[in-house]
Amino acid sequence: MLQIINKRKYFYFISATLVISGLGAIFIWGMNFGIDFTGGTEMKIEFSQNIPKKNVIEEKLKELNLVGFSLKKGEKNLIILQYEKSDDDINRKVFEKIKEIDSNAKQLSVNFIGASVSSRLKTNAVEAIMLSILGIAIYISVAFRKVSRPVSSWKYGLGAIIALAHDVIITAGIFSFLGHFYGVKTDVAFVAALLTILGYSVNDTIVVYDRIRENILRSGIKDEFESVINRSLNETLARSINTSFTVIIVLVFLIIFGSEAIRYFSLALLIGVSFGTYSSIFVASALIATIYKFQINRK
Repeated sequence: MLQIINKRKYFYFISATLVISGLGAIFIWGMNFGIDFTGGTEMKIEFSQNIPKKNVIEEKLKELNLVGFSLKKGEKNLIILQYEKSDDDINRKVFEKIKEIDSNAKQLSVNFIGASVSSRLKTNAVEAIMLSILGIAIYISVAFRKVSRPVSSWKYGLGAIIALAHDVIITAGIFSFLGHFYGVKTDVAFVAALLTILGYSVNDTIVVYDRIRENILRSGIKDEFESVINRSLNETLARSINTSFTVIIVLVFLIIFGSEAIRYFSLALLIGVSFGTYSSIFVASALIATIYKFQINRK
C-alpha cells in the first residue's frame, strides 16, 4: 500500500510552489483578455479558396496597428478576426487589406462588443466561479453530515474549496504566462473551461471522500483516521488515474487536430483535469488529515 498521507508535506510543497507561481504570473502579467472582456470588434471573413497562412494575414494587417488583435481559423475557409477598436473606418481598412490577399473574399459579419457589456461579462464570470465553488462546498458539507467524526462535515467542504482554488489558480497562472509570451487570449470559453474543471475536479474529490466515509462507517473508531484516509486513497487511486487518463487522451487529440476555435479551450481543460486529479488525490484528502492532526494537537 502506498503511504500517500505520510508524505503529504512534499505534495504541499509542490502545490504551494505552483500556486504561488500562478498568483505571481497573474499579478505581474495579468490576463490577456479577449474582446469578450475588453470590448471591440469581431469580423468573420470567408476566403474563396484555401485560407492563407496565418503569418501572411498578420503581416498584411500589421500596419493598421490593431490593439488586442487575434486571428482564429473556423470551418472550411472561414477566419475570425478580433481587435479592440470599434470603428467603421478601421473595419473598412481591415477588409480592404484582406481583399488584397483574396479579391473574392466575403465579409460575413461584423459584431461590436461594448465596454459596458464586457465589464459586466467579467463580473459575471468571477461571480459564476465563486458561486460554483461555494455551492460545491455547501453540497459536500450536507452530503457528509452523517460523518461528523472525527472531523466535522463542513471541513470536508473546506478541503474541497482549497483544492478547487488550487486548480483554478494554476490553470489561470499558466494562461497568464501563455498570454504574456504567446498572445493567448482569455475569453468566455476560458471561463467555461474553468467551470468545467471545477465540476470534474470535485467529482474526483467526492469519489475519494465517499470512500473515506464508507471506511469510517465500516471500521467505526477502531482504525486510525489517517490510516483510513490512506487506505481510501489507495482504493480509489487506480480509478481516478484511469478515468482522467482517458479524458486527457481525448483532450490531447483535440489540441493537436481540433480547430483554432477550441484549441485553447481544450488546453485549459487539459491543464485543469490534470491538476484536478492531482489535487483530489494529494491535496483535498491530505488536508482532511492535516485538519484532524491540528484538532488533536489543540486538545
